[in-house]
Amino acid sequence: MLDRAHALANELVRLRRDIHAHPELGFQETRTAALVADTLGEIGGITIRTGVARTGVVGDLGDANGPTIAIRADMDALPIIEATAHGFASANPGVMHACGHDAHTAMLLGAAHLLRERFAVEGLRGRVRFVFQPSEEACDREGKSGGLRMVEEGVMAEVDAVIALHVDSMLPFGQVCIRSGWTSAAVDDFAGVLLGSGGHGASPHEGSDPVFMLIPVLTALYGIKARRIDPVEPGILSVGVVRGGQATNVIPSEVELQGTLRSYSPRVRELLIAEVERAFAVSRAYGGDYRLTVQHGYPAGWNDERVAGWLEQVAGTFLGERAFDHSAPGLGAEDFAYMCQQVPGAMLMLGAAIGDGVARAHHTPIFDIDERCLPIGAAILAETAVRFLKGEVAL
Repeated sequence: MLDRAHALANELVRLRRDIHAHPELGFQETRTAALVADTLGEIGGITIRTGVARTGVVGDLGDANGPTIAIRADMDALPIIEATAHGFASANPGVMHACGHDAHTAMLLGAAHLLRERFAVEGLRGRVRFVFQPSEEACDREGKSGGLRMVEEGVMAEVDAVIALHVDSMLPFGQVCIRSGWTSAAVDDFAGVLLGSGGHGASPHEGSDPVFMLIPVLTALYGIKARRIDPVEPGILSVGVVRGGQATNVIPSEVELQGTLRSYSPRVRELLIAEVERAFAVSRAYGGDYRLTVQHGYPAGWNDERVAGWLEQVAGTFLGERAFDHSAPGLGAEDFAYMCQQVPGAMLMLGAAIGDGVARAHHTPIFDIDERCLPIGAAILAETAVRFLKGEVAL
């Protein structure tokens, strides 16, 4: 499988660079979806559905006379101005594939090539569902991402397991990271406004000052993790926006705060939200008030132990046991979690660092990957699916 994947390397690079040069934001991936559908059609033997979750594509290979495994890739880009010097840099000003979704899409198309060959040669029983998902990075006006939309539209129906991978531009090429249990965090965003009467800067005693309230409220917010959350439980609060006032001699009547909450366990998630409410209520002790809204985001992602074991087994076969990175999970969020709530699933992190000492972090203008990871990723996905369909790994 790995040899066949390396034979596809030039095609995978071409696909990745084509998608990279034409990035599209969430629920706008019309060109990318057309490229995916056309490529699946050229591979042949795949039943294709377009317009799933608005701009997603789903392809089915095989039939229901056996188990079904889904493989997911996300397709959307980010609102970032690219700062690389590549000839295939973004031709869409202000939009960039700065997280590797172009690579994910190319690798899943590569896996489709490989699996089509294996079905033809070995007569595999069962079905592989190729899930090309829109809008992992953002939600629509109803607060729903592409992953949630796909689940709601039945993409996980009749699926027994789901797998995915994500490139990691900071993990050395040739290494992988796969773990059981929590693998991505639940994310919730809060937006609050501290309310006072405002007034003249020369007469602060005549009104209530939301800037003054800001100090104890921020102290209470940042004290949540230190004093309200069990120290062995992951939970993070970060304030990203503080905005208020327009003139040096005017005390504003409002100060705005926005931030993000990250957690694993549902209990900690609920506690964080409740404690944010309590922190904002401190404003009332200073003669003010507040407004607060919390936008619930993606749930925490859980790697099923069995499915993670399949990916680990295949990656070890291809790359050797020394290829595994055993770092602890971070608190980034991934809407693949919605699919893993429906069926057992797991996501593997694929090392893609270029290795020249430059840190090309995700979601930055210089993000980049070592394209040699593309055939490796395609092979891991395809081989895992084959072993599942052949019964060599099981739930």
